Amino acid sequence: MMLHQWDTEYHAPALVGDVVELLSGGTVVLDGTLGGGGHSAALLDAGVSRVIGVDRDPDALAAAKARFAQQPPERFAAYQGNYADLGAIAALSDLRFTGILLDLGISSHQIDDASRGFSFREGAPLDMRMGGDSPRTAAALLNEADEDELFKIFRDYGDEPRAGRLAREVVRRRETKPFVTSDDFVGAIRATLGARSGAPEFARLFQAARIAVNDELAGIARALPDLRDRLAPGGILAIIAYHSGEDRLVKHAFRAWSEDCICPPKHPMCTCGGGRSLGTVITKRAITALPAETAHNPRARSARLRAWQRAR
Repeated sequence: MMLHQWDTEYHAPALVGDVVELLSGGTVVLDGTLGGGGHSAALLDAGVSRVIGVDRDPDALAAAKARFAQQPPERFAAYQGNYADLGAIAALSDLRFTGILLDLGISSHQIDDASRGFSFREGAPLDMRMGGDSPRTAAALLNEADEDELFKIFRDYGDEPRAGRLAREVVRRRETKPFVTSDDFVGAIRATLGARSGAPEFARLFQAARIAVNDELAGIARALPDLRDRLAPGGILAIIAYHSGEDRLVKHAFRAWSEDCICPPKHPMCTCGGGRSLGTVITKRAITALPAETAHNPRARSARLRAWQRAR
């Protein structure tokens, strides 16, 4: 497989070769984070009979539909929705899949389009909503959340040691001037972390706000058991995570599903039911991008791919 052949102006997908190796043996694959359709195109080219794409972002859906306009509906179909709420998509209510892919995080296009407000580019609006199902913008979050909620967001989603100070700074600043653009949030970060803070700190804390705006970690936790149960026997669930919290949820879920008994090791007796494992972890360690890929696509540096197979 030629490196980068699945890239478009919309998005450069990560770990495509590994995804194809895991899922190309299936007949019906769900791409639950369709984006620009790079993974889906690679899977179709590798011989998957049918790919069904889902994305909550109408821009992503439009780009993917244009890309696959020549594909017959029996090979590719796409629906707007959230992978965490597949039950809300009537056409998918009874489907089972031989493979399911989630590529978490955001697309290159979402970052590069300043109007979407995902980046800390100067003057960008504080929006960060992936779709219409997100109830509030990043500006509303920063202007309305209480100090305790902001502290938890910066600490848990941004791994920020000075989360409390940053939360207080945000509350103090919004009393005189509301947060509207990226400059407002960057100013609060610099005032807290120091004038020498830069892109790594901004990226980490903007990501924290985005995760909160789109309820991403709660969505993953809610989706995991449903996606597992939608796999056909022998089906594979593959997930690419870019945030330590995402990856932790996936790793722990896969491990728990693969154990015969999930009671603590020193528990005097089994109270979990002692049932048979539901499947097997395929990736003992997360798959990461090779240097050649990260040189071309720096956003792949933080990608971590894990896969689990349902018992037959």
